[in-house]
Amino acid sequence: MTENYFPVIPETIRVHLGAPGEAAPNVTVPFPDYIKNVASSEIYPTWPENALRANILAEVSFALNRVYTEYYRSRGYDFDITNSTASDQAYVEGRDIFENVSILVDELFNQYITREGSVEPLYAQYCNGSTVYCEGLSQWGSVTLAEGGATPYQILIYYYGSNINIIRDVAVVGVMESYPGQILRLGSVNNDVLRMQIRLNRISKNFPAIPKISSPGGVFGQETEAAVLKFQEIFSLVPDGLVGPATWYEIVKMYASVKRLSDLHSEGIPFGDLVNAFQTTLRRGSTGTEVMEAQYLLSFIGNFVDTVPTLALDGIFGPLTEAATEAFQATYRLPVTGVIDRPTWEKLYAAYRGMLDSLPDDYFDSGTRPYPGMPLREGSSGADVIALQTYLNFIADTYPAIPKTVPDGFFGPGTTAAVRAFQRLFGRVVTGIVASTTWNAITELYRTLADGSAS
Repeated sequence: MTENYFPVIPETIRVHLGAPGEAAPNVTVPFPDYIKNVASSEIYPTWPENALRANILAEVSFALNRVYTEYYRSRGYDFDITNSTASDQAYVEGRDIFENVSILVDELFNQYITREGSVEPLYAQYCNGSTVYCEGLSQWGSVTLAEGGATPYQILIYYYGSNINIIRDVAVVGVMESYPGQILRLGSVNNDVLRMQIRLNRISKNFPAIPKISSPGGVFGQETEAAVLKFQEIFSLVPDGLVGPATWYEIVKMYASVKRLSDLHSEGIPFGDLVNAFQTTLRRGSTGTEVMEAQYLLSFIGNFVDTVPTLALDGIFGPLTEAATEAFQATYRLPVTGVIDRPTWEKLYAAYRGMLDSLPDDYFDSGTRPYPGMPLREGSSGADVIALQTYLNFIADTYPAIPKTVPDGFFGPGTTAAVRAFQRLFGRVVTGIVASTTWNAITELYRTLADGSAS
C-alpha cells in the first residue's frame, strides 16, 4: 500500500465496543454509517441545523484523526476507534438513526476540519457542555450559537480558533491496516519498504544516532538494515534488523510523535518575553495569551516527558490544562496545585529552555529555531543570534535593502542595522530588537524563501 500523505475517507472503520484495554468485540462498519450512529447517539435531531452540521463535522474530524494518525493501530490494537466516550465517541451497535441526521451525514461525511498549514484532520474534542466540560466544542453551546444565527463555520471557529479550514470533497478509498502483512528484511523491494525508509529518515532528525538512508527508493539494503538495527536498539526492540509488526508499529508511533512536535512548532505561537510575561497567577477559568504560552510549554515538554500530557493551544485554562499542570508539578517536584504561579512558570521556562538547547540545529522540519523565549537586542550573543544572522543574510539575497552581517553570534551594530532594515521593509515598528513577532516574521520569510516558494 502506498503512503497516503493526505487524508482520505475510509470505506469502513473498525470499532471496538468497549474501552481500549477492555475485552470486547470489534465491528467493521461503513464510515458514513458510523458517523450517522455517532451523531444519533451524541446529539438531538431537534437542534438547529447549523448546530447539527458543526457537531457532525467535529465528529467526522475526530474519527479521521484516529484513523489518519493510526492512534490505536500504532499501539498494537486491531481496531481504529472505540465506543468509549472516555476515550472516543459514542457508538451504539444496532441503534436507530435519525432521518434528518442521516441526510446531513450523507452530505458531510467526506469533509473534515484541519488547522491552516496542516493536512491532518483536527483532533476535534467536544463535550456536552452541560454536565461535562472540556477544552473544545460545547454541544449545547453550539445550539445557543446557532439559535443566535451563527453558521456552522462560525460555531467551529468559536471553539477551535480562527485558524481552521474545512476540507471538502475528500476522496473515499479502502483503508487497510497499516502493517503490510509480511516481514520486511534485507533484499525486500516494495513500496512498504519506501514508507518505512521515509519515516526512519524523519525520525533520525530527532534521534541522530539512527543513520540516514541515503537513497530511500524502496530497496531494503544494508543502509536500511543498519538504520532498523539502531532504531530497535534505541527503542528496546529485538535487534534483528527485521521489520515485523512490533518494529513497524513502533516506527509508526515515533513518526507520529515527532511530527506532532514539529506541527506544534510550526503553529508559530508568539511567546513574547516568557520570563517577564508572567503577570498573574493562572488557574482554571483563566484565558488569553499567557494561558496559550503555558499550554505551548507544557505540550513541548510533554513530547519529551511521558508523565506530562500535551494540550490543544486554545488559550483556555480548562480541566485538561489543569491536569497537565498538576502532572508537570508532580514530575518536577513542585507543590501539586494545578495552578501556575511564578515558581511553576519559571520551572516551565527553565525546562523548556533546557530541552530546546539540547536539540540539534536541524531538529525541526521547518529548518528554523523556535523563538528563544526572550528578545534579542544589541549585546545579545549565542546560538540564537547566529541563527538570526543566518536567516537575515539568506533573506538579504532576495531583499538587498537588508545589509548582510557576519554570523559571529554577537548582536552588534551590524545586526541591529539588518534587523531595523527588515522591520522597515516589512512595515513593522522599527526598534532593532527581535521580540517574538519580528522573530516569527523573519523565520517565516526565511522558510518561504528556502522552500523555493517565494514569488
